[in-house]
Amino acid sequence: MLEEIGQLKEVALRELSCVADLAGLESWRISYLGKRGALIQLVRRVGSLPPEQRPLAGQAANEAKLALESAWGKKQRELQEKSLAQALEAERIDATLPGRQPLLGQVHPVTQVLREITDIFVAMGFRVVEGPEVEWDRYNFEMLNIPADHPARDMWDTFYISGRVGEMLLRTHTSPNQVRIMEKNQPPIRVIVPGKCYRYEAVDATHEAMFYQVEGLAVDEGITMGDLKGVLTIFAKAMYGKERKVRFRCDYFPFVEPGVEMSVECYACKGSGCRICKNTGWLELMGAGMVHPRVLEGVGYDSTRYTGFAFGMGPERIAMQKYGIEDLRYFYANDLRFLRQFR
Repeated sequence: MLEEIGQLKEVALRELSCVADLAGLESWRISYLGKRGALIQLVRRVGSLPPEQRPLAGQAANEAKLALESAWGKKQRELQEKSLAQALEAERIDATLPGRQPLLGQVHPVTQVLREITDIFVAMGFRVVEGPEVEWDRYNFEMLNIPADHPARDMWDTFYISGRVGEMLLRTHTSPNQVRIMEKNQPPIRVIVPGKCYRYEAVDATHEAMFYQVEGLAVDEGITMGDLKGVLTIFAKAMYGKERKVRFRCDYFPFVEPGVEMSVECYACKGSGCRICKNTGWLELMGAGMVHPRVLEGVGYDSTRYTGFAFGMGPERIAMQKYGIEDLRYFYANDLRFLRQFR
């Protein structure tokens, strides 16, 4: 028994010297010092020896156990210190290096353009208001001089919603807020209304089912077409640069009379004609006009006393013109390679 205890101790210490990590150390402890370990099994056999041999065998077993426990404790401290040193080395930083810039989000290019638009008009005395995206037919069409049998309704491919409160729709433009604002306020009125609009149409390089629009409205005594042209010319030059030319041409919109289409000089060819502007030298920017007298009278205004102008533009189109983007779908494809260009 004494010889067996000595051999076990020698083998255990030799194996312990080869242990390289804490996981291996735990495996060694279980093998020799655990409840079913080799040394514990040997100690249990001491009771089966003749009485005269038990004291010496028991003493040798206890000494072996103490030696192995002491060696295990020393090895554990060594491995813990080694593990800590490795962890510290892995986490070590050079405090003299410049700091790493954290990865930050950024404002979407359409939102950037929206903010530019609102800042320009706010500087001219307009205030920013918002309205509901789910709208009544009355506000989206009827009170904007577009009755149910009016052929102009074919201009808007509309999403209709049926519910317990009646038939509603996803607004096709932000113009319904002209009526909502005038119903609640008396002139003078100077507002712009940014927001989302929805139309049921095929998605391609220049069309989306969801898009943004910025509506503008000014109503007061003595407002003329000259005021409209002046405000929009200031806006175009502030957005695109003082050197850019603008053009106004007659156009039709049911809720304004007269109506105009405003264009800016092509950013690519500077008016000489190219593929982007379809060889016209101009890029359409927005529709505008003097508020139709029926719209004013519909909200209780005296159309012989008050006049006003309104305009509507698409921030996506402005962003495409400003940055030379040829496909509207890039804005909403969530491709970070595209979006990261606009910081």
